[in-house]
Amino acid sequence: MTLEEAQKQVDEWISTTGVRYFSELTNMAILTEEVGEVARLISRQYGDQSFKESDKGKELGDELADVLWVLICLANQTGVNLTEAFQKNMEKKTKRDSQRHINNDKLR
Repeated sequence: MTLEEAQKQVDEWISTTGVRYFSELTNMAILTEEVGEVARLISRQYGDQSFKESDKGKELGDELADVLWVLICLANQTGVNLTEAFQKNMEKKTKRDSQRHINNDKLR
């Protein structure tokens, strides 16, 4: 699936099942909440924290997909084409960081 296809699929789901998009501000708050859930799971799986009963059974892929879902919602409702934005962002990073990481002694 491409980013464009994902944006269309989310938009179709919103219009047929979700009734309408939440406001941009609400979706920003939801995005923050979802990122927090990813952080919580990673801190338990890869960090020093132990799992609580309420954390058990959660899957990182599902939590990351929740983040992607809300991010796509925000892109759709603000008119951002994620394919174009991501391509531009990759070009920016490639130009800006062409030597930075290679020359970083911390990464050796």
